[in-house]
Amino acid sequence: MKQQKIEIPSKSKAEGRSAERNLPSEILNILDQGIMMWSAEGTCVLFNTRVLDLLGFKADQIKIGVSRADLRSTCSMGGPAKAHDLAEAEAQIRANRPYSFDITNLSGRTINITGRPARNGCYLETFVDVTAARQASQDLIVAKQAAESAESRTRDILESERTRQSEAKLLGHLDEWLQSCKTLKELFAIVTRFMPKLLPGSKGELYVYSNSRDALDGMCNWNTVDLHDSISADSCWALRRGRSYEYEEGGLCVECEHVAEHRHNVSVPEYICIPIIAHGDTVGLLHIRFDRIAAESAHMTQSAKFAVRCGEHISMAIANVKLRDELHEKSVRDPLTGLYNRRYLVEALRREINASERRGTGFGLVSFDIDHFKTFNDNHGHDAGDVVLRTLGAKITDCLGGRDIACRLGGEEFAILMPGADIEAAEAFAQKLREATHKVSVRYGETILPEITISAGVTAYPDGGTRPQSLMQCVDKALYAAKAKGRDCIVRAYQPEESGIAPEG
Repeated sequence: MKQQKIEIPSKSKAEGRSAERNLPSEILNILDQGIMMWSAEGTCVLFNTRVLDLLGFKADQIKIGVSRADLRSTCSMGGPAKAHDLAEAEAQIRANRPYSFDITNLSGRTINITGRPARNGCYLETFVDVTAARQASQDLIVAKQAAESAESRTRDILESERTRQSEAKLLGHLDEWLQSCKTLKELFAIVTRFMPKLLPGSKGELYVYSNSRDALDGMCNWNTVDLHDSISADSCWALRRGRSYEYEEGGLCVECEHVAEHRHNVSVPEYICIPIIAHGDTVGLLHIRFDRIAAESAHMTQSAKFAVRCGEHISMAIANVKLRDELHEKSVRDPLTGLYNRRYLVEALRREINASERRGTGFGLVSFDIDHFKTFNDNHGHDAGDVVLRTLGAKITDCLGGRDIACRLGGEEFAILMPGADIEAAEAFAQKLREATHKVSVRYGETILPEITISAGVTAYPDGGTRPQSLMQCVDKALYAAKAKGRDCIVRAYQPEESGIAPEG
């Protein structure tokens, strides 16, 4: 049987041409980018389906022939905030230059539109979802800002730490000197010397309460000659408020009266008043003012804080010196009469001997006690005896010269050191005191106590001795001689060979 040839029909040429025409569209539609081609007149001549996805449009919202202006007015194109970008893009199109801007689609994603000029005045626009890239860029900016902020904080911390260490070092030097001071005079000298170095560009004064507590006396100053003899205790806001007070010209603050009254001969743009408080007690005031350049400096606040710290250290140093003075005063004072004690007399004799050797001068020494003092205690009680001792202590103080030093050696025994006096002057003082004692009337309760008399011995340096012990022995022998003569009299010290005291040297 003859086989029949079966011919498989091929596709028609029309179908082939159709496939060829659809191939570019298929290629465009599978791209991740959205594509739109605009004619020179601004109408759409080509687009792919990806544009619909990126803009969030339905299929009938973009058609061939739609104008660029209509399409961009139809979609929000990111809202009014993008109006500038659209205007700029149109300007670039007219200039036949490329452009690029971002929009936010209806889903909130960021779409980048980039336009490039093509042939015959056409423009090709590409649409790309750049949400992730823009977020990454924003995250990078945030991370960079965070890093810069951390770096800035680190620099500030390091600078603050360097400043703190520098301040601690300066305060350490200040403390070392302040704690070495034996007297307030030394302390004030240290403040005057150190404060200009601790607070450059500052001027200041230190005031300390007077004994009456109604005023503060000027003690020291630096970089200024405007130290005032005294200021009123209630003329400073810092003292009224019990804490540091900063004044800034034009700020919500009131100038202290002690500044307004004196004016310091200059305008005071900024100053700080720091109470000197020690152990809960306000003992003085540190007033610091800054010149205009320093006041306008960015470090002004830091300087004010450091000034407060300086004030705290000065406060503690003043308190320590005062405490030492008080303890020393108690250790050398007789609590009953308020006169110095034997310990102080020995120290004073040593000092005066050294001073007399340098000057080539002498001094007098008087020793006396109350006659028959035991009878006051036996007949009237020890309280009456104490009244007699206090009364005599007050009378001695009234008779003293400016440099004379009165001491109670113990019991009813007293001594007077008279710098610069010879034995005649010492004897004259003893006679004056003996006569003044006769006039003293002592009342104990309702009783007038018997008359007080004293016996005294006098000597002088260097004839009476060249050491404290020998001087006191010499004058005591003269006192015993006065008692032996019947009391209520004065005896000059015997010469060493007459009194039984071996000559020194």
